Amino acid sequence: MIFGLTFAQESFYKKLADSAEVLTTQKVIYDPSYFTIDYPNGDVPADRGVCTDVVIRAYRKVGVDLQKLVHEDMLENFAKYPNNWGLSRPDKNIDHRRVPNLMTYFDRHNAALQISSHSKNYKPGDIVSWDLGNGMTHIGIVSKYMSKNETPLIIHNIGKGQVLEDILFAYKIIGHYRFKTE
Repeated sequence: MIFGLTFAQESFYKKLADSAEVLTTQKVIYDPSYFTIDYPNGDVPADRGVCTDVVIRAYRKVGVDLQKLVHEDMLENFAKYPNNWGLSRPDKNIDHRRVPNLMTYFDRHNAALQISSHSKNYKPGDIVSWDLGNGMTHIGIVSKYMSKNETPLIIHNIGKGQVLEDILFAYKIIGHYRFKTE
């Protein structure tokens, strides 16, 4: 049992991790292009994506539409979100696909956990974000699989498609989240 979680909550996070794992079987080309997409439940073409799309697609598989949630929160609280892109209003096509916006959303909805250097504190279904340097950020989902060093493997897309890799401590961790809607 994940410390402090009910059986139903633990089951949700395991399903989320399993949903992310399924994504690794799909061929996806790393493509940060701007796309006009449906709303709600919009997605970029299935064979395209970036790191945030892994998180968005995994959550969508368990019935959570981060596009809609982030967009609605930004409509009501735009000034609380990063202004890294010079926008004057939310954009339902891209806002949920930006790591700083997902981090802000998770922070605003009490999903933030303590950042730790101990791998045991990262559980399947947790979301982790990193600072890659030079203003670049990254995000992924903790899987149920462990490396030879007993470090959880991460499901993410950093340029090689949706993959499962041992990268938890490869970059500076700037966010650790456990998000579930009520």
